[in-house]
Amino acid sequence: MKKKINALRRSLMRGLTKNIGKSNADIKNNQNIKIKRILISRPNHRLGNLLLLTPLVQEVIKTFPDSKIDLFVKGGVTPIIYKNYENIDRYIQLPKKPFSNLGKYIKGWFQLKFRKYDLAINSNPGSSSGRLSILATNSTFKFFGDHDEELNSKYQDYNHDAKKTIYNLRKFLTELGYPENTSELPSLKLILDKEELETGKENLLKIVQNDKKTICLFTNATGAKIYSEDWWEAFYDKLKSTFPDYNIIELLPVENISKLNFKIPNFYSTDIREMGGFLANCALFIAADNGVMHLASSVNVPTIGLFKVTDETMYKPYNDKSFSINTNNLDLDKVIDLIKTSL
Repeated sequence: MKKKINALRRSLMRGLTKNIGKSNADIKNNQNIKIKRILISRPNHRLGNLLLLTPLVQEVIKTFPDSKIDLFVKGGVTPIIYKNYENIDRYIQLPKKPFSNLGKYIKGWFQLKFRKYDLAINSNPGSSSGRLSILATNSTFKFFGDHDEELNSKYQDYNHDAKKTIYNLRKFLTELGYPENTSELPSLKLILDKEELETGKENLLKIVQNDKKTICLFTNATGAKIYSEDWWEAFYDKLKSTFPDYNIIELLPVENISKLNFKIPNFYSTDIREMGGFLANCALFIAADNGVMHLASSVNVPTIGLFKVTDETMYKPYNDKSFSINTNNLDLDKVIDLIKTSL
């Protein structure tokens, strides 16, 4: 019932806010404006969505290297993800449960008015709270990032959640007089310390105790994205017989559960950066569509995302070594064949 109410609420808010705000690129009276103070809005607390924001943040930093960036977000995970992003100046963090922390929630919205911005960016055009936050911001230029059919026709990957806003922003900036940017789009990126990578290597070696390459599985997901224990058992058996020269281990979710019933070596941590360091030392990561899949992608490990209900074009793993598999269209043998090509 709670999920239905939340879905109805989101649908209603999108309907009410979809026509709110229009990106302004009028430079007639702003020709001398230098963009140095920037707000990026993504009022969402989910790990995957905040990791999918990292390419946009990198794009903004590369375009405006001397800028200071504030992030308008929800929950407490954002500072952990963006720990080593030097251009980040401030986090405006809404509580995950607004009605339980109403004072903090209201204060977060009021903070948008307390600082003057040169550019305010809505990172997700489908977010009603994102659109409202840009509307409320005291900013010279406001970018809402609406769907652009011309760009959709031009770029095959336009609809990916991490890419659409970058394509839109590049077009917007040309209207402000900036040169056209045709460079490769940034990938997801969790910037790990050398020590974090070394700790990840040590954690992995404690489990496998050999120098063979490692395939890491993550068997958890949410809702209809979950694969059954029978599916994972059959998949693991085929994987083990096909790749005898690889270690196969499991990264456990925060709930400390396993669709493989803990029968293979596993690693458990609730520290996102520790998990990232661990995954960065693996040869391949395989999971259903979830936030940890994007975490693996963000540390540049080859990642295979298993999809059966969500839209691959929007959420598939995003780096040049990764891809998605629609398991509705392929049996396990075909899935294994695709993994062979990856390894």
